[in-house]
Amino acid sequence: MGFTPSTCALLLLRKAAATDAVLCIHGESGAGKELVAEAVHAYSPRHNAPFEAINCAAIPEPMLEPMLFGYEKGAYTGAYQSRAGKFEQANGGTLLLDEVSEMDLGLQAKLLRVLQEREVERLGGHNLIALDVRVLATTNRDLRAEVAAGRYREDVYYRLSVVPVHIPPLRDRPGDILPLAHVMLARHSGGRPMELDREAELRLLSHPWRGNVRELENCMQRAAILTPGTQVTARE
Repeated sequence: MGFTPSTCALLLLRKAAATDAVLCIHGESGAGKELVAEAVHAYSPRHNAPFEAINCAAIPEPMLEPMLFGYEKGAYTGAYQSRAGKFEQANGGTLLLDEVSEMDLGLQAKLLRVLQEREVERLGGHNLIALDVRVLATTNRDLRAEVAAGRYREDVYYRLSVVPVHIPPLRDRPGDILPLAHVMLARHSGGRPMELDREAELRLLSHPWRGNVRELENCMQRAAILTPGTQVTARE
């Protein structure tokens, strides 16, 4: 998983993973929210079923709806063939709605219906498709504040926040830094055995990591590329 039990409430996550409860995972950008979502899926009874993720912030609003719910041929200009959306693709498994706070109010209403009825209708379609999907969500915003500001629907907020999980920034989780660094170094070493010397470890522990887990991953990837031998020093 890459997170210590004390800093990420691993016991809570394991308990929640055994259910179909909706989790809303919130924290700073790059804090590792998607890693936590993947871990929840891995601990769940659905671990052998699909895990699908969609970044609501990275997809233009007109395209997000068909990507989520699917569409039939001719539903809109450019829809040359029918296609299943992410909900259908995740059927039987888990769907992660990454940065769900970026979804506009109109689409939130459609999402609410899918969450309530556990069925989806493709754009341009007439048939309801039954769903058996575990939904997880992430956000780097305070959804309660978004609701108060009128930018997020209160009913959707309560649907998504059955089990709220806060992921602290990496600078507040010093116990996670070295375990994560070792995992990432192994991931990017191309099978070459590599390790961090003590000075490098101390440098990692003293760094503020404003970019969180994403910044640490970048650092370990660069170290794996630039280190000529098997031991990463503070100079790499």
